[in-house]
Amino acid sequence: MALSCLRSAAKLALVSHLLGVAGCSHSDLYPITLEAGGRNSAGESGTGAVGGMVTNGGSSGNQPSACAPTVAPLGDSNQTVTVGDLTRTYVLHLPPGYDDTKRVPLVLDFHGVGATGMSERASSPYPALLDPEGVVMAFPDGLKGPAGTAWNVGPCCVANVDDLAFARALVDQVRALACIEPTRIYAVGVLTGGGMAHYLACHAADVVAAVAPAAFDLLAENVDDCTPPRPISVISFRGNGTSRVPYDGGPSSLVPGMPLTFLGAQATFEKWSVIDGCVGPASVPDANGCSAYSGCAGGAEVILCTKQGGREDPGDPNIAWPVLKRHTL
Repeated sequence: MALSCLRSAAKLALVSHLLGVAGCSHSDLYPITLEAGGRNSAGESGTGAVGGMVTNGGSSGNQPSACAPTVAPLGDSNQTVTVGDLTRTYVLHLPPGYDDTKRVPLVLDFHGVGATGMSERASSPYPALLDPEGVVMAFPDGLKGPAGTAWNVGPCCVANVDDLAFARALVDQVRALACIEPTRIYAVGVLTGGGMAHYLACHAADVVAAVAPAAFDLLAENVDDCTPPRPISVISFRGNGTSRVPYDGGPSSLVPGMPLTFLGAQATFEKWSVIDGCVGPASVPDANGCSAYSGCAGGAEVILCTKQGGREDPGDPNIAWPVLKRHTL
């Protein structure tokens, strides 16, 4: 009872302070004193200010046992973060079972072309499964490209925007707004959002522990640049029915003026096995259509789940989540 009262009093004091400060910044919400060398008094590494907020680096291993009082409300809230000269937006989802006395995983869920973070929040199958575990989710908004809102994954699908920097800044900010375990951050997505999950695995494996892309493949134009600094687990979901992303791969004009070439589901599966140093052949598909490579470096898992006749399904969190949460940075 006494601990609960103290926690409530601390939160009340924080709210009272915010109401009394005109034009308060995000740094007022989560004060951190940085020491020389970019570390705060708790031993966390700092990456500097993001959108007016002093943030923590995504790969620090020296985390305090407790978090600052959670600032974000339970449920869905619209958030902004400044990345360079751009103000980016996302929907932050704190489930009803969220407990700010313990660190929890964070799942980034990227929408498909033409959609939004809010529409992805509404259609995603992940919250229903993750909410009871208290997992925090974020649903980023892509910027507009030739085919509508999407992500820059190299040759496609939005030009002149750094979505890797956006993802990193978003993670830093959410860590300041909620009690996140920095070694348990994951990315999922469908269509171009699945492309963004692949892209993060290739280029931000220091931030995300594992990914579950759906309805998208690695791209021939930039696959050689996919050199993560460590083996990273990838569970991909693909349908072999008619789709804008052909199961067998090939050239695509999905986005006008930004042609790309999909490797195909099987070739992407095999490429990830090479990137992750897997040995031996893939397993025979199980009852869920999932094949896996074993003996991958660092204990990584490379899995392809094929849905017969499926088209652009978002993936199955009942299959993906047990795989994702087995892995940490």
